Amino acid sequence: MSEKKLKSWQSWLLFGGSMAAVFVLGLMVSSLMERRAEVASIFNNRKNPMEGIESRNPLYKSDFPREYQTWKATEETGFRSKYMSSNNDDVLEERPNMVILWAGYAFSWDYNAPRGHMHAIEDMREILRTGAPAELESGSNQPGTCWTCKSPDVPRLMDSLGVAEFYKANWAKWGSEVMNPIGCADCHDSKTMDLAISRPALVEAYERRGLDIKDATQNELRSLVCAQCHVEYYFQDFPNTPEKDQYLTFPHDYGYTLEDAERYFDERNYYDYIHALSRTPILKAQHPGYEIAMQGIHGQRGVSCADCHMPYTADGGVKFSDHQIQSPLAKMDRTCLVCHRESEEVLRQNVYERQDKCNEVRNRLEAELAKAHIEAKFAWDNGATEAEMKDVLQFIRKGQWRWDYAVASHGASFHAPQEVVRIMSSGLDYTMQARLEIAKILARHGYTGDIPMPDISTRDKAAAYCGIDMKKRHEDKEKFMNEIVPQWISQAMETGKLLED
Repeated sequence: MSEKKLKSWQSWLLFGGSMAAVFVLGLMVSSLMERRAEVASIFNNRKNPMEGIESRNPLYKSDFPREYQTWKATEETGFRSKYMSSNNDDVLEERPNMVILWAGYAFSWDYNAPRGHMHAIEDMREILRTGAPAELESGSNQPGTCWTCKSPDVPRLMDSLGVAEFYKANWAKWGSEVMNPIGCADCHDSKTMDLAISRPALVEAYERRGLDIKDATQNELRSLVCAQCHVEYYFQDFPNTPEKDQYLTFPHDYGYTLEDAERYFDERNYYDYIHALSRTPILKAQHPGYEIAMQGIHGQRGVSCADCHMPYTADGGVKFSDHQIQSPLAKMDRTCLVCHRESEEVLRQNVYERQDKCNEVRNRLEAELAKAHIEAKFAWDNGATEAEMKDVLQFIRKGQWRWDYAVASHGASFHAPQEVVRIMSSGLDYTMQARLEIAKILARHGYTGDIPMPDISTRDKAAAYCGIDMKKRHEDKEKFMNEIVPQWISQAMETGKLLED
């Protein structure tokens, strides 16, 4: 059978289509080469080539003006969605039950919603949880480890002094050293500007699991540079030394789920503090954002943190990553709509619907946990024994750990709403078991009436019930901000560790 020949017009159509495809591909290659050439030109002709760890953010401005200007925009605090804003809202005022949940721990004094990276240092100084003058003089303020995620000055100090020496100091010792807010050298090699892990705790966590973080792909690094800080952690005893509780450690040995971390802590009989009311050994979650994100659909599909929080943008034909790290809802045309085909309003309402459902369980769990702590105190006051209260304390510990793990993880109800509802529902079950057991204990001691509940309807009322002198705390902090902080800033300016922009 003879083969069919193309008609003349078909041959010309095929030829024209092929030429058009070649032309388009040529334009794409040309554009790519131009962009690569421009990027190469920037790196080969930098005005401020750097060696080592350069923590002073303004020095990057001349070579990377677009990235620098968008980074500076993290100072803005005007964004607000349904449940959160980019300002430091007083969460304890909005949710006074949280004062009860953290009674006996510094978080019950002050807990604010997070602002952008430009505010990292000032918010650290101003929060009531950090030193007041009397505590600074006695050396009893927070450990220096608390600075770890707040500044590129931290990897600089770790590099010059050693990691353990940095952790061993108390918080005040680094007051005039840690000056530059979260910036360039936190995520980039100062010389090559490649993405780089600057905090050893993440590297060490990988090593304990038999992994090498140097094997991470570029896409994985676009999340791992965030996972250095937006992660669950605790302060472990120093290895092979008498020093206690200041070595930053990630509890990832068994994996990234809540139960994995709980198993890690339970095997070590670890707790962050003893609750002032219920006497429960409490696990205080930090901010397991990376772990929660890995449980959600975006994390499972390989979407990186940067894809949603640092979307690509263009300026004068140059494509670059927007460093105004913030909620994806603030720039949906460059975040959500890159992959999704629904309208902004539909997608926004999808997010709010998931947040509503998570928030419903959260509200119930917070209220029940506060009652459980108060009722446990009542049981102790009415003769309950340690043997009787053993199960109660374990139920409260598990319930609060689940609440805190979900709540402390920024963006959890978007990252993995099903996982968050699962975690908090489990927490609610443990909490109700605790309350039921307390009722049985009190009945054995002859008390069957309703347990009296204090008025904790505001932050100040809840603090007063817990014995917290908020007036004294604020007076001490004001003195600290007026007397100590200006000295730190002056010293840093004189030594060149802090530059005016």
